[in-house]
Amino acid sequence: MYDVVIIGGGPAAAGAAVYVARKKLKSVLIAKEFGGQSAVSASIENWIGDELLTGFDLTQKLERHIRAQKGLEVVSGELANKISEIAGGFLVETDGGKSFETKTIILASGSRRRRLGVPGEAKFEGKGVVFCATCDAPLFPEKKVAVVGGGNAGLEAVVDLTPYASKIYLLVRSDSLKGDPVTQDEVRANSKVEIIYDALTQEVLGADFVRGLKYKDAKTGEEKELAVEGVFVEIGAVPNSDIAKGLVEMNPFGEVLIDHKTGTTSKLGIYAAGDVTDEIYKQNNISVGDAVKAALSAYNYILGMQRRSPAAEVEK
Repeated sequence: MYDVVIIGGGPAAAGAAVYVARKKLKSVLIAKEFGGQSAVSASIENWIGDELLTGFDLTQKLERHIRAQKGLEVVSGELANKISEIAGGFLVETDGGKSFETKTIILASGSRRRRLGVPGEAKFEGKGVVFCATCDAPLFPEKKVAVVGGGNAGLEAVVDLTPYASKIYLLVRSDSLKGDPVTQDEVRANSKVEIIYDALTQEVLGADFVRGLKYKDAKTGEEKELAVEGVFVEIGAVPNSDIAKGLVEMNPFGEVLIDHKTGTTSKLGIYAAGDVTDEIYKQNNISVGDAVKAALSAYNYILGMQRRSPAAEVEK
């Protein structure tokens, strides 16, 4: 039986892997692929310690760091697709037919951005189509861009883009904005923003990179085009949490509920970190830190230790 099974291959999984290995726990990491959502990013400027690197660079660094951990078994190219409770812990199974008995699990399976599902979206991902304004807004200085989404994600993307883009088209499917009233007011007052209501995105246009976006007016049926160099798809995310349904508590959106001090879930022995959780700030650096907490919590659980803050340690 393993001490820990880590599920995932992104920054959260890497953070957990390094720390369980340092604690000399018998552990295995199962990852379909490495890198997480940032793997397709053309430029990453907020990964602490690196001024600039590509998503490919980050993916390579994470995988190297994971594989460098002594005592850590790595199963790549397979998806962990089932968790069962067994005596003394859990059984984790993969789509490749492997199975692992373990005392604890660290769920670091991340999330996936909800897609528009229109022609050109997949083709131009990382080439003008992006899914994280917080991450990629600085890549569009003085450029015209489109933001698709009228909820909080779309509104916050507009705010993130304002210091950089020269023009921001906000495409909203309905006839009104859905986000927080304060942010709505900020967006409406922004001189760079043009809000287009009843806009149904039809296609992302371009050659090597994005050069435009086609949408249809939901009321008139008329198709129109916008000349833009960036399309920010901000219609929410889908947590990769199916494997844990019925085992741990989740919110209505499918995010795993955790104690943010420790990474513990509602199920004793299962921990979670990163975008699969109800952490509101979906950022690589935060995912790593949360995963470190989850790894140390798993270690303390296995050893039966109750940790306190060093400030609470009083020598008798």
